[in-house]
Amino acid sequence: MTYCVGMMLDRGLVLMSDTRTNSGVDNISTFRKMYHWSFPGERIISIMTAGNLATTQAVISQLEERTKAPSERHNCLLEAPTMYQVATIIGNLLQDIISTRATDNGQKAAAGTFSASMIVAGQIKGMEPRLYLIYPEGNFIEASYDTPFFQIGETKYGRPILIRGYDRDMSFESAVKLMTVSFDSTLKANLSVGLPLDLLVIGRDEFVPKHERRIDGNDPYFRAISTGWSEALRAALDALPDYRMEQRAYERVR
Repeated sequence: MTYCVGMMLDRGLVLMSDTRTNSGVDNISTFRKMYHWSFPGERIISIMTAGNLATTQAVISQLEERTKAPSERHNCLLEAPTMYQVATIIGNLLQDIISTRATDNGQKAAAGTFSASMIVAGQIKGMEPRLYLIYPEGNFIEASYDTPFFQIGETKYGRPILIRGYDRDMSFESAVKLMTVSFDSTLKANLSVGLPLDLLVIGRDEFVPKHERRIDGNDPYFRAISTGWSEALRAALDALPDYRMEQRAYERVR
């Protein structure tokens, strides 16, 4: 399982993903799920992946043409004229890989075995920053004022926090804090999502990463957020009115 979030702000885009691909008593694997490419002054594009690892790695490998010698490689994403066409290229490639692998393995009716989904974010010069959610079928939707962020993977534990705390004009720092709380809650609820986390901030009209880092279990900021959020929840719960059982008993008599 995995957890990835892409968020659109007035200032740009914020992306965060975990790196765990499976979890067991003696089998925990870590793989990168966030990738980005930039052409300084012209464009920046990022992809986050969830689902079958072989499928998602095949998509990234084909986009980067890793079957060719480094000097001969050509990333088509760096020449697509719009972010819509970037999303179309990735969606078509994802659908083709899933369909081909399902057919080759005699599981045409069970393509879900090789299923994957992706979040695509970025900006091309002269156009607005864009954020897309790409489904296994290759179709996609775009973020809007009504749907300003996308999640893939294990979404249910962190979603309520994002819904309550999100504000489109919030600062990048506040957005990172909100995402960190969302990820901390997900980590505590589901062992299939795990550290380290990858963070990428894309500023509007900057076309290079504004900020990027990997957050591991020893990161002082993450530990402060995790501890502080737990303490704040307990304090908020204690501050709420107490339930009185004798009052309910009295109401039943009446």
